[in-house]
Amino acid sequence: MTLENNISLLDGNTLELHYWFDDKTHTMDANVHNRCEYEFLGIIREIASAFNAEIIIETEPLADGGLRRWFKIISKEESKKATITTALIVSLATAILITPVTTSVSKITEKLIERVFEDKEIKELEKEKLILEIEKLKQETQRNNLLLNQNYVVKKKRSNFYEALDNYHKVDKVSFIIENNDKIKLEDEKTVLRDKFKEYILVSDDLEPIEIENAIIEIISPVLKKGNYKWLGVFDGISIPFNMRSKEFKTLVQTGVVQFKNGTSIDCFLTIRKKVDNEGLEKIIGYDVMRVNNYFENDKPIETPEGKHFRQKIEADERQLNLFADNTN
Repeated sequence: MTLENNISLLDGNTLELHYWFDDKTHTMDANVHNRCEYEFLGIIREIASAFNAEIIIETEPLADGGLRRWFKIISKEESKKATITTALIVSLATAILITPVTTSVSKITEKLIERVFEDKEIKELEKEKLILEIEKLKQETQRNNLLLNQNYVVKKKRSNFYEALDNYHKVDKVSFIIENNDKIKLEDEKTVLRDKFKEYILVSDDLEPIEIENAIIEIISPVLKKGNYKWLGVFDGISIPFNMRSKEFKTLVQTGVVQFKNGTSIDCFLTIRKKVDNEGLEKIIGYDVMRVNNYFENDKPIETPEGKHFRQKIEADERQLNLFADNTN
């Protein structure tokens, strides 16, 4: 860690973003530059939102040496807590931007958080009877750190940032420095080389699907002919189009064994597929009924063959488990 003139880490409200080029020019494609800064600012705003902190992000003119840009984070509140929060936002943003996809952000940021809270100025503030306030902020920071590790907005924006740079071959590396108002660096420069950019890019936007046993779907519009047509139903009060993946139940419907009336429902194993959009927001992209356990006639459940087979398997597994437990006593 580099600290000039023993300046407090709480003064670190400025983050320098430095693009390094493989030639001697100081110019960058405007579209790539704007895209990178859009994602960069989005990460900072998301971190501030986690702290419920209202901030202003100011920027300064560009400088030579590749292309350098400074971003100053200013809290709209004027208090010691706001000063600490601003320093934490800058530290967390830096940690997120230097952490590859396969690495836990929380592990990287723990040391940065410790440094901020061990700062000499914090110790002085504690003497001013702010111990309880600082302890609450420390706990909030640790909680936010864990949440940010799972935050898809942060992950997607970081991925977009490096994807834009990876596709722009002029940039040789990118670095980040935490500084104070006078551009004195408070931490060692953190650098990501071009050959590492892909480690920060998400391989897929698909998320783990949600699987729901015994989901109840009221059928609005079944599909009575062969083909990959979507059914329409109501699940959890919402109208949804879904794929009927159960071949057995499709056959029961198409052969007329199961007939639908107004209000007919099914009890099923439902899979909800999701992905993140370009802004990192979760979107549902599809519903799949994988197995139909029961269908209802006049509110009476009629068990399907596949539903019966699944139920018997579960019951057999439970009996085996209980037998094993009895033998170990």
